[in-house]
Amino acid sequence: MNKQSINKLSLFLTGLKSRFLENQNIFKGIYITFAAGLKDFKGVGSFENGKIKYNISGKTELLDFDGVVEKILKDAEKYEALSIIYKERGTDVIITADNKNVKTTTTEAKDEPSLEDNNKSYSAKAIHNLGETSTLLNRDYYIKVGKADALLKEIGIMSKEGKIKNDKIRKYNQIDHYVELLEGVLEKLPQNQVINILDCGCGKSYLTFVLNYYLTEVKKRKCHFIGLDYSEGVIEASKKMAANLGYRNMEFHAMDIHDYTPDKKIHVVISLHACDTATDMAIALGIRVESDVIIAVPCCHRELLNQYSYEPFKGILKHGILKARMADAITDGMRSMLLEAKGYEVSVVEYISPLETPKNLMIRALKVKDENPDAMDEYINLMSSLNVYPSLYAFVNQVY
Repeated sequence: MNKQSINKLSLFLTGLKSRFLENQNIFKGIYITFAAGLKDFKGVGSFENGKIKYNISGKTELLDFDGVVEKILKDAEKYEALSIIYKERGTDVIITADNKNVKTTTTEAKDEPSLEDNNKSYSAKAIHNLGETSTLLNRDYYIKVGKADALLKEIGIMSKEGKIKNDKIRKYNQIDHYVELLEGVLEKLPQNQVINILDCGCGKSYLTFVLNYYLTEVKKRKCHFIGLDYSEGVIEASKKMAANLGYRNMEFHAMDIHDYTPDKKIHVVISLHACDTATDMAIALGIRVESDVIIAVPCCHRELLNQYSYEPFKGILKHGILKARMADAITDGMRSMLLEAKGYEVSVVEYISPLETPKNLMIRALKVKDENPDAMDEYINLMSSLNVYPSLYAFVNQVY
């Protein structure tokens, strides 16, 4: 290639270097094809410990990005044309160059062919699972079959052949609705910085992996995920899944929520089906670190059941099942009240159908203002009226 084209190519490669240095966690690989006559010569670079493992002509070297650029430019002098595909999660940057022109385009990554027909075939088919019917819905999914296949296979929803498993259609619909419920809240987060998301009691982190995919590869947002769980087994499983997917913007720690002290600004705190007061630990942590968003899908509610009493409802609460249901409503209602007192705008919505599980509420909280003393007084007065002392109040005030 002539000197003029190589100079232009150098400028484009400088842009790739900036992309790599700015967000190397989403870099997947760089693929170079040099052309001379009818022959092609290929080079491949993959990520390894902050550098690029670059192989061409049977020789492999571990280089920084400047080293890769230097090699590409030097080799370009010997060939008539080249093409470069710089792959990120969700995005391909393509550079083509010859002696006449150098061009670059950015496209949505297409790692696998579209499986749109797969959706169509299932949407007309009823699948019976535990006596209920689950089908793929007639909707534009947020987590799309085809584009998200690697993720869906890793979390066990899709078969190796690229089909949504019959017994996982319900789960697929649930995770997609989860993203739908969070999208509007997450859109309000700061746009020009890395969003740090803390998953408390993360378990196997399936929904966090889904959220990682959506924010990174669909919304093109820079994000970092931290998963906490006291079980070393599930933490190791999450680490393995992250490695399999190449999700380097994730870290996992086997530890109690109480023992975690963040070393960076936390923008989102998530707690999904954490049992009983573990949900309160997560919400309290979010409040203390002034997280912009707190999302909780509570599980069991045992704490207030044996605490609360309300004389006007004596005739109702003598029925155990009604007292238990009232305890559920009081627990999540008081969680919402305390969040509002701490300056959060709160909405409580159904996460999934009550036919799936009665524990189907999602609490969404967005920090919009400073603490509201009047709302806090109302919360404390309610504590007195119901004769309850919720763990959330204790955790917020670090009284363990």
